[in-house]
Amino acid sequence: MINRAAKPGSYEDLREAIEKTAFVQAKNGAVIIASESTGIRAAWVFDLRALMLQPHWLNRYAEIFWELFADRYPFQVGGVETAGIPLVAAIVMKGVERGTPVNGFYIRKSRKRQDLMKQIEGTLTDEPVIFVDDLMNTGGSVNKQIKILVSGGKKVTDAFVTLTFRPDEAYAFLKENDVRLNRLFTLQDFGIPLLSPTSADVPQDSFETVWRYGAPDPSFHLVVQKSVPVLDDKRVFFGSDDGKFRALDQKTGEIVWEFSTGRHPVGKGILSSPALHKGVVFFGAYDGNMYALDAATGKKIWSNGDADWIGSSPDLAPDLGLVFVGLEFGLWKRRGGIAALDMKTGTQKWIAYHPSLTHGSPLYIKEESAVVVGSNNGVVYAYDASNGQLRWTFASEGEIKTRPAYDAKRRTVIINSLEGTMFVLSAENGTPLFARNVGPMYSTPLVHNDTIYISSLDKHVYAIDCATWKDLWSFETNGRIFASPAVFDASLWIGSNDGKLYELDPKTGRLRHFFQATERILNKIAYDEHDKRFFVSTVANEIYCLKRKDI
Repeated sequence: MINRAAKPGSYEDLREAIEKTAFVQAKNGAVIIASESTGIRAAWVFDLRALMLQPHWLNRYAEIFWELFADRYPFQVGGVETAGIPLVAAIVMKGVERGTPVNGFYIRKSRKRQDLMKQIEGTLTDEPVIFVDDLMNTGGSVNKQIKILVSGGKKVTDAFVTLTFRPDEAYAFLKENDVRLNRLFTLQDFGIPLLSPTSADVPQDSFETVWRYGAPDPSFHLVVQKSVPVLDDKRVFFGSDDGKFRALDQKTGEIVWEFSTGRHPVGKGILSSPALHKGVVFFGAYDGNMYALDAATGKKIWSNGDADWIGSSPDLAPDLGLVFVGLEFGLWKRRGGIAALDMKTGTQKWIAYHPSLTHGSPLYIKEESAVVVGSNNGVVYAYDASNGQLRWTFASEGEIKTRPAYDAKRRTVIINSLEGTMFVLSAENGTPLFARNVGPMYSTPLVHNDTIYISSLDKHVYAIDCATWKDLWSFETNGRIFASPAVFDASLWIGSNDGKLYELDPKTGRLRHFFQATERILNKIAYDEHDKRFFVSTVANEIYCLKRKDI
């Protein structure tokens, strides 16, 4: 990584302006909040936009850019919203003034969910890219944007940043992508020591992509849990927005077979996560059918079409020979329900109806001989698994969209609701034993080693002691979390809307490593213990096959 940074003492006029206008310090009376969730205050912050949106200094910034990069012409220039927008515009306009016009674009922090659902605004050319930003701390944002551009076949040659916070070794991702770092100033230019390159908040992107598969026509506007991949010893199974269910080769990512479901709402084909048992894969679809397919060939064994739509994921009771699934109907008073189907034939063994859509997935609890499911009316229903007799109900105050969890040691059921409360209920009679508000939840809780792990739309993962109900730790991501937590390879894994897969220490919540994708990660990941490979799906109906780097 070569640094074409300004020489010491260069651009002193800009440095002085930053120190006077944009370097804000708490000791001078400013209130600076370091964390939205905790309200912890910081000692200083650089408010570069307060300076760079002034006409004189925005023009000066563009002049400096061209001084550094004129000999690199032609190129195109891009940045990330919102800081990158005025910077790119100033550079583009200065290029016109100089007679060296350049193409400009900016990348959205999150893909737009309407109109054309763009991730990149502007029209990219084939010229090399110089990426600009106002400052770089950990470099996570810049890393993501470079990955987006590289995945689109663009060559990023340089990153031009006004101010960096850490030594070069903190930005190893630039070297890995053959991107030169160009900066004007560091913290040291303002009397502040560089931040540590090895602190816990600067882990490495420690995974490499073995292969990536993308299903066609993803529905980017559907930011909810989608079909979670499941594995057998050879294949990866998952459904997609286009209504097709696919099996991919685990080694190569190539399609082994695909199965087309029936007519469904546009862009809403399969959200149901499959279940696998003895060579048969089960899933529901928005054509209203529950399917059982031969896992090796994709040939249909049976289908059951009693519902209008199925967004629920099935759960299996092999000891009873039953598969349970939530149902949705277009009827006025009978909007949802749960069905128990024969695993071999698809014949309905029993059914129970609910007054609201049942998108939530059922949980079969063998120890209790019960199946538990939540519905859009906020009610949790517990049935006798063998005959469908209602045992108990519990009413929360918010829709329940995903599967409950079971704590066998304490015989409790844990549910998450969109209203924002996690409830711990007696599995025997539904009596509430504990409640904790952690923000709206669209995920399934995880019980592991006497700890409940919960992810929330408030951007946090929480760890709660099962015995005392005390908070053990929380970890904040940079996006809302729809994904459910998982424990594999002695780590806790969680994906976020910021496109990162986080690897955490289950005991402390400390960030160990991460993987940066280019789209939102909405689902629980899958893991092949034999080959030590991770399978990560995104809102774009992509599947990444990852392995750890040799570091």
